[in-house]
Amino acid sequence: MPEQDSYVISKTSSIHFPADYDSILQRMHSVDPVLYGKSRNYINGAVTYLSPYISRGVITVKEVMDAVLQKGYQPVEIEVFLKELAWREYFQRVWQYAGSNINKDIKQPQQAVMHHHMIDAVNNARTGVQGLDTAIKQLYNSGYIHNHVRMYLASVICNVGKAYWLHPSAWLYYHLLDGDIASNICSWQWVCGTFASKKYYFNQDNLNKYSNTNQQNTFLDKSYEEIFTMPVPAVLQSNSMVNLQTQLPHTPVPSISLNKPTLIYNTYNLDAKWRITEDVNRVLLLEPSHFNQHPVSQHVIEFVMALAKNINNLFVYTGEIAEVASWYTNAGMAVEANIISKEHPAFAHYPGIKDDRHWMYPSVTGYYPSFFSYWKACKKFLM
Repeated sequence: MPEQDSYVISKTSSIHFPADYDSILQRMHSVDPVLYGKSRNYINGAVTYLSPYISRGVITVKEVMDAVLQKGYQPVEIEVFLKELAWREYFQRVWQYAGSNINKDIKQPQQAVMHHHMIDAVNNARTGVQGLDTAIKQLYNSGYIHNHVRMYLASVICNVGKAYWLHPSAWLYYHLLDGDIASNICSWQWVCGTFASKKYYFNQDNLNKYSNTNQQNTFLDKSYEEIFTMPVPAVLQSNSMVNLQTQLPHTPVPSISLNKPTLIYNTYNLDAKWRITEDVNRVLLLEPSHFNQHPVSQHVIEFVMALAKNINNLFVYTGEIAEVASWYTNAGMAVEANIISKEHPAFAHYPGIKDDRHWMYPSVTGYYPSFFSYWKACKKFLM
């Protein structure tokens, strides 16, 4: 198990994700939202490295927003930063609306699909494009990849390589410490045109500008007009299904008190402050059924376990929610009053009480067909 004060997947990685709560808060309070707005698209820009903690429910986008506003910034001068936070919340609202249909094309079918596999050259970090291959290796070593590069990869795989988005998006999610089903799937669909009015493309000049590279003579070293119409490059033609499996820890049945309700934590809710003053059982539930549908790497599981150490008196249990419910029903006790979780589309099947999440814009609910329309509604409360 990694030491809690500094979670580093690989000694060769320069990206560190501390797992102790104090260090996470320190990182949150050190954000420079103005510099972020100016440089976020650059690979070496002033990104926050907060996404793994937001995805895992350790902190919320609302807490991040409040932290920067408390420094005295006016919303108008950090609007770029606030919009990026809101994108994550927007995708969650889309997932709430779509439910399991989020795994399908949201607005229209993906065009020009040649296969439903993963492109081997991307999986093996051998595309021949330095900025992409370096980033893929970094993903494998650190569990992190810059958001701009995620768009690049999705565009190469889906729009240049003509792969359907679903399996490649699962490949990326598998490796991400900040893996968020809604953000990941909606972003892939935005790039490939199933959740946007057009597909996203880039070329080598664009990659060089934002990735600090100066490469030429790649399959991307063309004008946009040429990239729109060119056949699939030879290096992207080989494809296959990637084996994605989760290795969950073997755990004993927790020794909980049935005289108390049980708070159910999961990989999207590792909030150390949740009902902190209450005398309850606390169980981090790792459901095999969930990870069969949404597999993650061993690196992700280790990161989750490191973050879970922030929660006092927490039991970790690999099992299904129905098993937890049976602990109470077998004792003749009501499940609905004794199992408590946080609302989340991935865990809508949990019985019992569901606390609401800590939203930036709790009044802006329902489905908005575009982020623009969603942000317009949000700004009324922000400004």
